[in-house]
Amino acid sequence: MTRLEEFKQRLRPGRVYRRGDLAHWSKAVDRHLRQLVEEGTLSKLAGGLYEYPRQTVFGKAPAKDDELVAAFLKDDNFLLASPNAYNSLGVGTTQLYDQTVVYNHKRHGEYSLGGRKFEFRVKPVFPRKLSPEFLLIDLVNNLDRLAESKTEVLERIQKQVSALDRSRLLRAARSYGNVRTKKFFARALNATEALHAR
Repeated sequence: MTRLEEFKQRLRPGRVYRRGDLAHWSKAVDRHLRQLVEEGTLSKLAGGLYEYPRQTVFGKAPAKDDELVAAFLKDDNFLLASPNAYNSLGVGTTQLYDQTVVYNHKRHGEYSLGGRKFEFRVKPVFPRKLSPEFLLIDLVNNLDRLAESKTEVLERIQKQVSALDRSRLLRAARSYGNVRTKKFFARALNATEALHAR
């Protein structure tokens, strides 16, 4: 077995690797990586980042976004979000966006990884998973970035508030909302409470 074959045997389909993580498996890591890219086993995603696509009946499948982002950040503490998820909330957003937002503690800016666009935003706190409450907060935080009418979207959110768990929504607003968002949800929740008190 050649050194290249030994090196290749350590790699797993569907994984994303950093050059630095592979260097301890080979004394000629750059040559081996170049050879594996040339033969199509690996794909180069960005500087020092390589993907081993999974083979499926439909052809080569790229690594999942979370695998890709974890390798890029060298960290698994992040949250993947997309403005497209707002469309599931029923508040009048219908636009489709081709970008994934990555809330994290390390990187800020737009990056193209393996032909996919990611917008990294450094945020002090974010949940481990998306929830309807977090998505509503995130939507109001990012209202200025969206194509829809802000007034109409806010009116629909105001109507949605009464259907959600008040304490969870309040907690999410306090934890993840910017100043404007916190004020909006405080007013919306107070208005709902006043309505129920009548």
